Amino acid sequence: MTPGERKSLIKGVAFISPWILGFLAFNLYPLIASIWFSLCDYSVLSQPVFLGTQNYVDLWRDPVFWKALQNTVVFAAVAIPLSTFLSIGLAVLLNQPMAGQGIYRTIFFLPSLVPAISLAILWQWMLNGPMGLVNNLLRPFLDFLNLLFHTQLKTPDWLNDPNFALWGLILTGLWGTGQAVVIYLAGLQDVPAELYEAAELDGTNAWQRFVHITLPMLSPVIFFNVLMSIIGALQTFAVPYILTNGGDGPGRSLLFLATYIYQNAFD
Repeated sequence: MTPGERKSLIKGVAFISPWILGFLAFNLYPLIASIWFSLCDYSVLSQPVFLGTQNYVDLWRDPVFWKALQNTVVFAAVAIPLSTFLSIGLAVLLNQPMAGQGIYRTIFFLPSLVPAISLAILWQWMLNGPMGLVNNLLRPFLDFLNLLFHTQLKTPDWLNDPNFALWGLILTGLWGTGQAVVIYLAGLQDVPAELYEAAELDGTNAWQRFVHITLPMLSPVIFFNVLMSIIGALQTFAVPYILTNGGDGPGRSLLFLATYIYQNAFD
């Protein structure tokens, strides 16, 4: 190694060392400690007593854990595809030349800046059964269907009905798609315009250009956003916790893995 390469290496290590120290202290150590404590009978006020896999056996036998896992998986399986399709569609629309393009982009991005606590309180009002904004918007449509087909459809009690509580939470998740829209917009800016021009000369329509050019070129961005969405879904805690006032919803329909861990750790 030449002196210049050694100097460059030392400089690089010096610049990256704050991140390395932060990763070791706040990521790697907590991960290893969590694995160790999961094998012990441990509380903050006592020394850990090694139990082996007994905690995992108890977890396997706990029906509440399986309910929390089911809710988390269903939430991720529904919310992630919906938010992905919605954010890609909005990004493509906002990428088209139009008057006030910057204003529209800002409008769609702003909701994602709302803190989770404020978001939960807002949606708690919007999903209120008799007086919520969602049901007030939905009621005329249901009345029309009832009149047309002689049915008796009623607006759902989103937060008190176990059949609708999870769907209400999925609605709150769609509120924050603006952040993903901005990332997709950045990805669309990197798609060479020459590809669209050549495809248009070949007689392709807009849908064919979207499927064969836009989506393949966006695939790394889609992978990143989906991966971050999966991580976010597994960490879902604040919004359902506030929507249920610290509980787990009707029929445990809003109990998630993060809430389950919190309840077992602190309740």
